[in-house]
Amino acid sequence: MATAKKKLVQWEPTDIKKELLKKYPAKVARKRAKQILINEALENTTPEITANVRTIPGIITMRGCTYAGCKGVIMGPTRDIVNLVHGPIGCSFYAWLTRRNQTDAGVDGENYMPYCFSTDMQDSDIIFGGEKKLAAAIQEVYDLFHPKAITIFATCPVGLIGDDIHTVARTMKEKLGDCNVFAFSCEGYKGVSQSAGHHIANNQVFTHMVGENNEPKEGEYKINLLGEYNIGGDGFEIDRILRKCGITTISTFSGNSTYDQFASAHMADLSCVMCHRSINYVADMMEIKFGIPWIKVNFIGAKSTAKSLRKIAEYFGEQKLIDRVEAVIAEEMPQVEAVRQDVLPRTTGKTAMLFVGGSRAHHYQDLFSEMGMKTLSAGYEFAHRDDYEGRHVIPHLKVDADSRNIEEIEVEADPKRYRPRKTEAELQALAAQGFTFKEYDGILPDMEAGTLVIDDLNQYEAEKLVELMQPDIFCAGIKEKFSIQKLGVPMKQLHSYDSGGPYAGFKGAVNFYREIDRLVNSKVWGYMKAPWQENPELSATYVWE
Repeated sequence: MATAKKKLVQWEPTDIKKELLKKYPAKVARKRAKQILINEALENTTPEITANVRTIPGIITMRGCTYAGCKGVIMGPTRDIVNLVHGPIGCSFYAWLTRRNQTDAGVDGENYMPYCFSTDMQDSDIIFGGEKKLAAAIQEVYDLFHPKAITIFATCPVGLIGDDIHTVARTMKEKLGDCNVFAFSCEGYKGVSQSAGHHIANNQVFTHMVGENNEPKEGEYKINLLGEYNIGGDGFEIDRILRKCGITTISTFSGNSTYDQFASAHMADLSCVMCHRSINYVADMMEIKFGIPWIKVNFIGAKSTAKSLRKIAEYFGEQKLIDRVEAVIAEEMPQVEAVRQDVLPRTTGKTAMLFVGGSRAHHYQDLFSEMGMKTLSAGYEFAHRDDYEGRHVIPHLKVDADSRNIEEIEVEADPKRYRPRKTEAELQALAAQGFTFKEYDGILPDMEAGTLVIDDLNQYEAEKLVELMQPDIFCAGIKEKFSIQKLGVPMKQLHSYDSGGPYAGFKGAVNFYREIDRLVNSKVWGYMKAPWQENPELSATYVWE
């Protein structure tokens, strides 16, 4: 028989932190303590958290590898570029449509996303080298598809045996003539998480594609949308809203993206950054080389969507656009509000935990807040300190050995194509109105005092948090999904959305309200009990106990 979930005695944040650390050896506990922060953000100070450091060996992390960040996140959603993985077939399979990036094949029908391209390295290739096999694979891809570009991704064994993928790429590019071929040194072990892969991908995309097409683009109010990956159709909903407002999207990095979008990105007049962690590198380089300023936006949540649209309109400063944006918001919000009011009596007071990638653990708190729900604890898998504390800490970040593994490219103003989009007088006028560029305050200021913020949460800590705090819903990735559900708590994937979405924009908010309402109010979770909870067979203690 189903039983109501019994809430435990209210734990103090300091006690919860002690409980999380109690089982660790002393040295491990000291390290993890720096990554578990009790939010005490005040008006002028932000507490410091340790982030972007290696996972302690033996801990089952929720992170992905550098290759996953490069191929799976940044380049995976591109539809007319062939992504060729140089390595064992397992690496290709792992990054093959697992993030549910949606795409529209367009009028030309050129879409390679359903394919899985790999050199399928075998033992003999590891021993004798795989460069010839890679060159043959590139030639085969070209002969079959004749794509605009072929990108090559290094996996761990490629880095270990020393295959020179960049020389192979240059040779094949010269041989083929009309196909842009380049490579990413994104071996899985290079860096502490998938964040390193984002950086590597950004550098190569900017070097080899951005600025390749100088043809003028039609449309008004031209923007780049950076850090939006069209998971579950999010990008389609954002595009719908932007078109309705009369805003022209020159490129999206990289949901439903094309080669021409990357090549034409320098023609935009503003870059709008969604996921700060994965794409802020490109935003900075665009500004330095081409004079395109960038702002932080968030299209997750109806109120945040409206706020972002108004910010874009304020930047361009034309009354026609400002009025159109207000008209679109007024037209879209009644349906959103009707559904919100419907679910509010059932969701108010419910609690959530969010441990998702670069910005989602921050953005989705807005949606939960709109539903009257409280975030008990949150954190990132692969964040840096600026994602928690804000960009003001960037000058003070220490460059460690892992960060030095990632090439830093030098970018200068293009002598012919650098064009400031705003005069100094216009920038000062915007600043006087409170408009900010290149600004992100991080997750901490928007979380309640005393909230637990945890970097690189692991499997043990996730289960312990659920045991101690008993949230109504837990949001993370696929690795955690079933272990959390076995604890009797609904678990929502916010990396790939399970089978749901879109959750961005106005229609996305409606979808999210309804889905979370169903999850947190379903009685099925009261029946969940793992076999080992019913009949425990083994018991053990740690060696140091």
